[in-house]
Amino acid sequence: MRRPQIPAWLPLDPYILALVGTVALAALLPVRGTAATVAGGAATGAVALLFFLYGTRLSTREALDGLRHWRLHLTVLTCTFVIFPLLGLAAKGLVPTLLTGPLHNGLLFLCLVPSTIQSSIAFTSIARGNVPAAICAGSFSSLAGILLTPLLAAVLMGGTAGGFSTDSLLKIVLQLLLPFLLGQALRPWLGDLLARRKKVLGYVDRGSILLVVYTAFSAGMAAGIWRQVSPARLGALMLVEAALLTVMLLLTWYGAARLGFGRADRIAIQFAGSKKSLAAGLPMASVLFGAQASLAVLPLMLFHQMQLMVCAVLARRRAQDADPEADTGATTDTRATADTEDTAHTGGTADTGATGNPGNTGGSLPDPQLPPHRDTESADTATVR
Repeated sequence: MRRPQIPAWLPLDPYILALVGTVALAALLPVRGTAATVAGGAATGAVALLFFLYGTRLSTREALDGLRHWRLHLTVLTCTFVIFPLLGLAAKGLVPTLLTGPLHNGLLFLCLVPSTIQSSIAFTSIARGNVPAAICAGSFSSLAGILLTPLLAAVLMGGTAGGFSTDSLLKIVLQLLLPFLLGQALRPWLGDLLARRKKVLGYVDRGSILLVVYTAFSAGMAAGIWRQVSPARLGALMLVEAALLTVMLLLTWYGAARLGFGRADRIAIQFAGSKKSLAAGLPMASVLFGAQASLAVLPLMLFHQMQLMVCAVLARRRAQDADPEADTGATTDTRATADTEDTAHTGGTADTGATGNPGNTGGSLPDPQLPPHRDTESADTATVR
């Protein structure tokens, strides 16, 4: 008897299932009292560890090598940190008709999060786009997000995200910026070592993120904020996010064409400019929002799975429409997608088939972004950071 299988066009990220299970655990058994204090301290340390490892794996040299293609990178950064936030601010008009205030804050925070590296690479590879450009664009976005996401949250969200208070800025510096800079400083000595321990460190990464989610949602349960969310509001949120993703996919594709980019570059811009990083957003939210972090990350978690499903279908169609002779700077290895069992592995590789050193694509914060791409000929085995 054949076991039922998930359709190839419907990617289901196992890490999302783990996150959902963690949320359910926090709802049934929220941590309280002294245990909550201990868990909160552990989560704080976990966030610092994540950004330290982020710094040891992200290659600034790889990003700087892509400066010659500055128009493409500037386009992706504009989509990520200008157009997305503007759309998030415009969604304020949907309160209170479709969204509640806290849900809109979460949607706006989603719009401020940097793009991904790994899933941008994988989808660009499947679609036969400019993979080296996707690597550099994702690296630029991740580097910029370390500073821009907290600052934009403080400016655009005011007191909701801590504003410019001394306490919030101190948290940003101590938990995000300093660990990242320390990791960058130690990268020449630790980079290769961590790359050889990627499987073990992958469990550390994913476990740290799950701990952050558990403490955030436990705090939300203790504060009673989940009584503010109804099934109808969740449905409305998903519709708004579907519209947001549609707008960005259309804008990045046709806007890039108007700017004179070729097909391979347009693919890289579309997949790098329309995505948001779950793994970068979760720890940042825990620092910026405190007890309100659970509602702040809910839109991001929903958007994450939505972007996987839509972009998986879109990437396959782009590959089918591609003219092999016209693909310049693109890869023909359509198997270079992520194995989610290793998605969060530190120092994982991106088998893009388009770079001279595909194993060194500027390792990124573990981003549970991409489920296995089930090819008709073989299963994907490449790990994308």
